[in-house]
Amino acid sequence: MDKLTIYILTFNCARNPVDIDLFAAHFFHALPHTVASAPHLIALSLQELAPIADAFLGGSYVTPYFTSFRQVVDRAAASRWEDAQYVTVSEEHVGMTGLMVFARSDVAGRIASVQTAGVGLGLQQMGNKGAVGARLRWSLESGTTVPLTFVAAHLAPAEDAVERRNEDWRGIVERLVFEDRPIAEESERASLLGSSTTTGGGDGEGEGEGDGDGVFTTGYLFLAGDLNYRTSNTMPQPADFGRFPQLDVDASNPLHYSRLLRDDQLSREREKSRCFHGLSEAPISFPPTYKYKLGAHEPRQWKFVHSRWPSWCDRILYLDSSSTATVTPSRYDALPLFPTSDHRAVALAAALALPTVQAGPSDSESAPATDVQQPQQQPTAPFPIDRDWKRKRAEARRKELVVGGLAYLGLTWEGRRILVGMVIGALGAWFVLRSLLSV
Repeated sequence: MDKLTIYILTFNCARNPVDIDLFAAHFFHALPHTVASAPHLIALSLQELAPIADAFLGGSYVTPYFTSFRQVVDRAAASRWEDAQYVTVSEEHVGMTGLMVFARSDVAGRIASVQTAGVGLGLQQMGNKGAVGARLRWSLESGTTVPLTFVAAHLAPAEDAVERRNEDWRGIVERLVFEDRPIAEESERASLLGSSTTTGGGDGEGEGEGDGDGVFTTGYLFLAGDLNYRTSNTMPQPADFGRFPQLDVDASNPLHYSRLLRDDQLSREREKSRCFHGLSEAPISFPPTYKYKLGAHEPRQWKFVHSRWPSWCDRILYLDSSSTATVTPSRYDALPLFPTSDHRAVALAAALALPTVQAGPSDSESAPATDVQQPQQQPTAPFPIDRDWKRKRAEARRKELVVGGLAYLGLTWEGRRILVGMVIGALGAWFVLRSLLSV
C-alpha cells in the first residue's frame, strides 16, 4: 500500500437528530464516482451534536446521537459497495462537539494505537464550543508508523468575533493535548460510551503539569469543523440583502458566490499568519455553507437568512509541510442542505502518500514500532503547550456537569417531571413534619 484514502466530513447538526436515510443517500456526495473502492478511513466532525443537557452530561445521554451517525456510515457504505464494512476506531466528544473515526474493516488492524484529546473553548472553557482530537498511528510494512491526527472544532460565532476565533485556534494549539490509550481500550470505550464522558485528561484530578503531545507533529494533521469565519466584519443591513449571492446564476454574474469569497475572513487571517499556521485548504468551488433557512426540503427552497452574511463557516484544513507528507485532494465539496440544519455539510476526499521506509537496526528485538522520521523536522507549533491544560479541562468538566444537570431539569420534559416530583415530595414531607410537630 503506497497511499491511504480518507473521507472527512464536517456537519453542524443544529442540535437536531439527523434523518438517517436522507443523510446516508448523500453521504459520499464528495467522493468521485471514479473511485472504485471505499476509503480506508472516514472521519466525522460534528458540531452542536446534541442539546446542551445531553451533550454536557455525556455518557448514555449522547450515545443515541453517535449511533445515528454510525448507521449513516453503515448504510451509505452498503449502498455503494457490496463488501465495504467499517469499524469505529474512535468516538469522542467535548460538550457539543464530537469526532468519530472509522476504519475499513479489512485494514483496521493496521492501526497500532489511538490517542485522544479534548478542549473546551466556550464560556469558562466549557464545551458549548470546543475541539476534539484523535491521533492514529498507521503501521507500515517496515514496522514503523505514520501519525494521522484528526481534529473536530467549533469556534466562536458572529461576524465581528474574528479575534475570538483566532484565540480559539490558539487554545487548540495550547490545550488540545494527546495521551496514549491502547486501541483495544479505545474500542471498548466506543462501544460502552458511558464509562467516561471526557477526553484528553478531562476527568483527571491532577493540579499540575500534564504530559502529552500537541496537535503539531510529524505525519498528517486534518482540522474540520464549523470554524465560523464569515465574509464580513459587521452584521448585514437591509441595503446589503441585494448583494447576497444567488445559487443558480452563472459565474460571470455579479451575484455569483465567488465574488463574496474574496472577503472570506479565514483566508485573510490565515494569509496574515494569525490563525491555522501552516495549514492548507483545497480550492473552494461550492456556495456558502451558512446560514440557510431551516426546514428547506428541496433546492428551490434553499434561501439565505438575512440575519447573517452568507459565509463558508464549515471548512476542512490540513497540514502538508514535508516532502513525504503529501495530501492529494480529489474533491472538496458541500453536500445538499438537510432540513434539520441551517448549515450544509462539507466533505473532503483525499489520498495520502505513505512513505516507504525500511526498518533500521534496533537495539532490542522487542523494540516497539516508531514513527516515521520525515526528512524535515517536526512542524513548529505557533504556541507552546499550556502546562496546566489538564487541571483547566478538569475544572471545566465539573462546570459542564453542573450546567448539564440544570439544563436537564429545566429544559427537558424528563427533567421537569423529576423536578415536579421533588417539589411535591418536599411539600409532602413538610406537611407530615408539621402535623407531627402539632400533635
